[in-house]
Amino acid sequence: MRIITDHRAVPAEARGASAAMGNFDGVHRGHQSVLDLARGAAPLAVVTFEPHPRTVFAPDAPPFRLMSPEARAHRLQKLGVETLFELPFPEIAPLTAEAFMADVLARDLGLARVVVGADFRFGKGRAGDAGTLREGGARLGFDVVLADLLGGASPVSSTAIRQALSDGRPGDAAEMLGHWHRIEGPVLHGEKRGRGLGYPTANLSVAGLHLPKLGVYAVLVDVLGGPHSGRYHGVASLGVRPMFGINEPNLETFLFDFEGDLYDTHISVALVAFLRSEARFDGLPALVAQMDADSAGARAALDGL
Repeated sequence: MRIITDHRAVPAEARGASAAMGNFDGVHRGHQSVLDLARGAAPLAVVTFEPHPRTVFAPDAPPFRLMSPEARAHRLQKLGVETLFELPFPEIAPLTAEAFMADVLARDLGLARVVVGADFRFGKGRAGDAGTLREGGARLGFDVVLADLLGGASPVSSTAIRQALSDGRPGDAAEMLGHWHRIEGPVLHGEKRGRGLGYPTANLSVAGLHLPKLGVYAVLVDVLGGPHSGRYHGVASLGVRPMFGINEPNLETFLFDFEGDLYDTHISVALVAFLRSEARFDGLPALVAQMDADSAGARAALDGL
């Protein structure tokens, strides 16, 4: 999948695409229904915005994203998207609806079809809606298809998925997503305490992401490259490590039956089952005993996956 971040430099082979357009945070089942409508004779593309518009309009709001751009791109590639147009939102935001349609969608991207959800808004002041897009497409030479909201009166939404994750219900989130909720990124160097306790962990940053309920999870881990690439079962702690002072939240994952160095390797950690809330223990022996119990619980939860 090619990723294009400069809409003024689109190669000829990427033009004429059928594109689903939106933020695609989480790439949930509603987003997938929009993608399905975009599939056809033309190459499949996605038009999205980076950074997410909410981070521009409400920069002081708590982190809310379900996916990093990297994770979103991986998921879209798995769904058959050939081209991902990541439009620079601070540059796009001042454009009127007419300028966005004429200068970006028609002239720069050269789209043949645009598919959006029925509630899609665009242009300065969110002045453009589905009707605006339909009328503009007819004048400018691209087809417009509207996708009904999936779920009827209770549509699948990123908001509902965030709530399920905040409640410690990753299974319910997965039902709405159509896949496990994942946290992806490079493995970072940590304090290496787990190694001394017999539980070496692969640490991921969760900066900028919506935080699921803090605690311990049974996880599936995909190592995305290098000599250890593949899928592993594991147990992960999402939290601030209360036994060791005040810390930024991160995700620490112990891979079962694994030996090797994952530093700087990109991994994808799927939250499968919530096992318990984060806790403080009376000393390291109690912590290790709980880690043993957590590992056994995670193995049981992952049995058959």
